[in-house]
Amino acid sequence: MLSRFTEEDTSQINRELPFAALLFTILAASEVTLYESWKKLCVIDHLPQFKKEAREVVRQVEVLGYDPLTVMQKRAEKTKSKNYREFLLGYVSAVRSGGNIVNFLKSKLRSIFDVQSAAAIRSIERLGTLVEAYAVMLIVTLCSYILFIVFSATSIFEPTKIAKTPGISTDVVCLLIFVLTPLISLVFMIIAHMERKSNLVGLKTPYKVAAIVIIAVSVFLASVFMVPQLQFLRNPQILPLVLTICLLTVSIPPAIIYMEIARINNAAENAMPSFLRDVTEARKTGLSPEKSIVHAAKRPGYGKFSEVLRLIRSQIEWGVPLRKIFASIKRKIQTWPVLVNFLILVETIKMGGGSSVALEILTEYSEKQKDVETNKKSMLRPYVILAFIWSVLIALTTTMVALTVYTLTRLSLPGATPMSFMVMQDQMSLFSLGILVQCWLSGFFVGKVSEGTFAAGFKFSAMLVLTAHVSLALSQSLLGGMFGLV
Repeated sequence: MLSRFTEEDTSQINRELPFAALLFTILAASEVTLYESWKKLCVIDHLPQFKKEAREVVRQVEVLGYDPLTVMQKRAEKTKSKNYREFLLGYVSAVRSGGNIVNFLKSKLRSIFDVQSAAAIRSIERLGTLVEAYAVMLIVTLCSYILFIVFSATSIFEPTKIAKTPGISTDVVCLLIFVLTPLISLVFMIIAHMERKSNLVGLKTPYKVAAIVIIAVSVFLASVFMVPQLQFLRNPQILPLVLTICLLTVSIPPAIIYMEIARINNAAENAMPSFLRDVTEARKTGLSPEKSIVHAAKRPGYGKFSEVLRLIRSQIEWGVPLRKIFASIKRKIQTWPVLVNFLILVETIKMGGGSSVALEILTEYSEKQKDVETNKKSMLRPYVILAFIWSVLIALTTTMVALTVYTLTRLSLPGATPMSFMVMQDQMSLFSLGILVQCWLSGFFVGKVSEGTFAAGFKFSAMLVLTAHVSLALSQSLLGGMFGLV
């Protein structure tokens, strides 16, 4: 258990290290001392792991009387993160040798960025392997559906029935469809959650709305199976449509809320490097940092992010302090990299006057970070398309096998017992329900893999459920017409 927590801390340190190194670099370029840089990290909530590290460094300096370089060397010996260890030891060596600290930090920041880019590519490769494994699981599930259809329609297991040996019953199939397969999907979601981190922080509203809707839908479904007046909704031809409507009802409201949140945060991630570039270029002309921000905020073309920039511009013009402006930004923006970049911008201006050199470092790193995120999203996009292919193929294949087996049994082939039309309908309804539930769960897996948050899964779940239902309806209608079934 202890090692698991150590790995989690190491992962968090590696994630926060580029921003902490960036802050060190900018403050050093602004001629802020090393100890003041550590003290600044003590109050930065958006870097929680480095906040703990900074408090430990400050404690050992002020309480135990060590100098900052000695404390940094001790922390390097204790940390499990190789990247963090090399950063600390390199920093200590550069200071003690009397070298140029800013040049060292720039070089180290570039190295950290390269390592982060390589780690992002490896993460995408692991996610790709995970998606492929999930696809294999769906194929195995589909094969199980097909085997049950064939076994239930033929007399292959007739000797086992005579010997009173338990065969494949409907209860076993229900256990497979509604218990075992969803549990396997949940395992894949947990693995994806450990591998893919979200940039959005404090995202709770979609889940709260979903919880309320789930309670209402659960009450309705319980009424369908318990109230006699609603018995007609349990008809095999109607029940899949009822379940589709219920799943869409659960997914659509939180999906709408999430898409509105994601729209402004995605716009902020895309526009932040351009905004910082405008601030930097304006600062190079001799404008004050505040006037440089106002100048950059006037530029059009930022989309939804323009609303936040108008708020920033108006507050600066009214004389509101930058730190209070940052507090108001946190109520509008929830994407972690943008918030950290804003925070570093504010602290750079407040601590070091916002020199053009420091702003150039911040801008350059922000631009590189955007390129990494853009490449990651483009490489993960094909997996979203793959999910829709799953939904269509599972629906089409299951329907085709069921109708084909039913038609063959009606021809009284050797080893086949005729299947009644009602039994075939019940089977089709059961498998349709299983396919709809599986596609709904797959949406959350796809949302986590592609966008890093399960909240994104609500929109994918709604689209996949709708795709599966349309595929089932069309395949049953078209194939039923081909086989002469009504």
